Amino acid sequence: MISMRKSMARLLKANSYPGRGIVVGKSSDGKKAVFAYFIMGRSENSRNRAFACYGDEVRTEPLDPSKVSDPSLIIYSPVKTVGNSVIVTNGDQTDTIERSLKDGHCFRHALMGRTFEPDAPNFTPRISALLHLGKKAADFRYEMSVLKSADAKGKKCNRFFYCYEAVNGTGHFLHTYQKDGNPLPSFTGEPVPVRIPRDVHEFAAEIWENLNADNKISLVCRAYDLRSGECEQVVFNKYER
Repeated sequence: MISMRKSMARLLKANSYPGRGIVVGKSSDGKKAVFAYFIMGRSENSRNRAFACYGDEVRTEPLDPSKVSDPSLIIYSPVKTVGNSVIVTNGDQTDTIERSLKDGHCFRHALMGRTFEPDAPNFTPRISALLHLGKKAADFRYEMSVLKSADAKGKKCNRFFYCYEAVNGTGHFLHTYQKDGNPLPSFTGEPVPVRIPRDVHEFAAEIWENLNADNKISLVCRAYDLRSGECEQVVFNKYER
């Protein structure tokens, strides 16, 4: 598996429009749990936003509220924390997972009641991740999921779930679209094994610098020290208020 890991730079540089993407894994020194989440956009509605941080929560917020034509799929909280678990998603299923965990249920339970986004003809997949930080460094594990249309008319949904025991220097990358197109072709296959460096700033820069300059919007990258629980965060926004 280790030999099959790819660099985020290589994966992103070759793809002008992976859409929204989640990476989760463990730093190369084995000391930190790491995630990154980025958004991209082609329309004025999609590009009219930035990440804003409120404690542990990250939100997408409009730069100019008067220009928002449809907030339902672009304004949401991609990152929330419940106890020792960190939720990362590309939509309002963050709230669904949060409620499920607080009610004593699990990641899978939360998402079995959700489907892909209702944005025909793209039917954008809902991608999600849950980091289980645990009480000890050895306890760190993570889950990922993609919910995607099973047919061209968006009548049925396929739900895929993946569970990972963390490996030093290794993460998994899940994104919404295979590439640019019209309609946009949905991500296929399993989350891609990628390399996670030691430093969160290095990792954030690798992602941000290799996202397509015209289409990238925002990135949040976070690393949790698995012993102390301390958190480092890097945020990039292409557009400012």
